[in-house]
Amino acid sequence: MIEFLYPPKPRPGDRIAVLSPSSGLPGLFPLPHELGLRRLRDDFGLEPVEYPTTRKMGAPPEERAADIHAAFADPGIKAVIASIGGDDQITVLPHLDGDLLRAHPKPFFGYSDNTNLLLFLRNLGIVGYHGASVMVELGRPGAMHPATTASLRAALFTSGPYELSRSGEYGDLDRPWDDPRTFDSEPPMERSYGWTWHNDDRVVEGAGWGGNLEILSWMLAADRAVLPADAYAGDVLFLETSEEMPRAEEVYRMLRNMGERGLLRQFPALLMGRAKSWSFENRFDAGRKERYREEQREAVLRALRQYAPGTMAVFDVDLGHTDPQLVIPVGGRIRVDGPARRITVTY
Repeated sequence: MIEFLYPPKPRPGDRIAVLSPSSGLPGLFPLPHELGLRRLRDDFGLEPVEYPTTRKMGAPPEERAADIHAAFADPGIKAVIASIGGDDQITVLPHLDGDLLRAHPKPFFGYSDNTNLLLFLRNLGIVGYHGASVMVELGRPGAMHPATTASLRAALFTSGPYELSRSGEYGDLDRPWDDPRTFDSEPPMERSYGWTWHNDDRVVEGAGWGGNLEILSWMLAADRAVLPADAYAGDVLFLETSEEMPRAEEVYRMLRNMGERGLLRQFPALLMGRAKSWSFENRFDAGRKERYREEQREAVLRALRQYAPGTMAVFDVDLGHTDPQLVIPVGGRIRVDGPARRITVTY
């Protein structure tokens, strides 16, 4: 059994590393990146420090790994945050020095493709934080969402329990990052109807494991940073899908593969993030957006009925590719109280 360590938290005035372990999109879209850096300074009181590949598109995985090592080994850096996600961080994992990272634990924040590094750190016993990126959450046009700000501030600076709240609104419509007018106003929001519960007759508490479902499926296929199934017995699973918007049948198949591996039945509770239901490639109207989310919920329930019928599930949690976004501790404690309809994480 892994013994998890919560790394020491930064304090206002500390330096925080800003890395691009996946894509170097800050080099192509400086507007949201610069806005996110400014908010780290002005709103959170932290001093961001960029590294050689932070704004470098197509950086070799060896160079990105070197930046990770440098940031963790530097005693003057008190936390690490990803600029954004991507699609090839899995190629960075073989170049990481686990002994170095274990010797210099730092809070790491990121999601999407950063699921790779988060689970790599979890295997080392280091609690990480699924959520927040410089370009998206910190670089949100107009202003950061208050729920995102509150969760990120708590995860960055405090230790102890934090109750997740249901938002009355959500947004997933994107606007072009290369247009300065995008940043003049906040993105449009829609009404949210809260969480949907399944098998909510119990209380479950365990260490958090999961991340972006598509990335997890790649990690499972490559056998990267995934332990034998029984290593996760009693843990709390959390999952979400990306702006690539996989079809419901694909979501079911990915979960089916996890079920065939014996993974799904290990988790007595699942938190499922609200599915992102709009992209530049899939410009769904309100009705189609809701149908997409309903189809995905049914795909998840189908897999649970087949492989983990006793698992409690909570749908449409504000985690992952959604706005607002709540930070989920990877390896940290998560308490899911079905009768009280409450979710509490430990930052």
